[in-house]
Amino acid sequence: MTTPSSHTTPDKHDLYELCVQNPEALIPLLNAIHGNNPKPPTILAEDFAGTSILSHQWVAQSESHHAICVDLDQEALNKHGDHPRIKKQLINVNDATDPADILFVGNFSIGYHHTRAELVTYLKQAHARLKETNGTFLCDTYGGETAFAPGGVHRPTPMGDGRLCRYTWEQRDANPLTGMVKNYIHFRIEHAGTITDEYDDAFTYHWRLWSVPELRDAMLESGFKQVQCYAKLPDAVDDEGNAYINPIEDPQEELVESFIVLIGARVS
Repeated sequence: MTTPSSHTTPDKHDLYELCVQNPEALIPLLNAIHGNNPKPPTILAEDFAGTSILSHQWVAQSESHHAICVDLDQEALNKHGDHPRIKKQLINVNDATDPADILFVGNFSIGYHHTRAELVTYLKQAHARLKETNGTFLCDTYGGETAFAPGGVHRPTPMGDGRLCRYTWEQRDANPLTGMVKNYIHFRIEHAGTITDEYDDAFTYHWRLWSVPELRDAMLESGFKQVQCYAKLPDAVDDEGNAYINPIEDPQEELVESFIVLIGARVS
């Protein structure tokens, strides 16, 4: 029987990957949204990459898969070490130039661009990085009736060793007149009903919460030809793990009152 003292203490990046990220489910969605025309995507650019766990899972698909990870946090980029088919860059995302089939901005990080001018500047640079034939830009955002409401979401996640991590996403401040929000992530680890570790304000974010129409307009202005919105769950997954997903056509039927969506923009 393990005891709290015998457990290793995870860092906040371990807990973020455990509670927030799910690259195994996301990668089939990225592949499905990009599609196979003219060929399946093999090069992923991951902006605001954090620990680059998505990219490490991406290149595990085959030896022909490569990734480019961009972030300003050296500790996070170093989390999973080097990989011969992953290029990690400690630079501003606006300075990245490596071409890709898919450019992904996850975990609401598109909100790091606080003004429309900043957003369009970034999207134009993103457009230039994507391959001319069917290059795809993808980001996520949240919306709905609680988008600018203070509050929190709580979710317990088993750690696989008898411990439980209680994850909390808190929106502490939100201004619907400016679109600015302040969000925080907290973790609490429990073992046999005893709290062993607490990580208050483990991650803090001061973001612009962009709406779907605002992002669509900025993407079209930046040169993208087609912008579509997708639910963050596949319509179907076959026995081989391939996902199938269609753009949202009837928001009244397909979106819940408070939602998270993926927005996909194509170069051509």
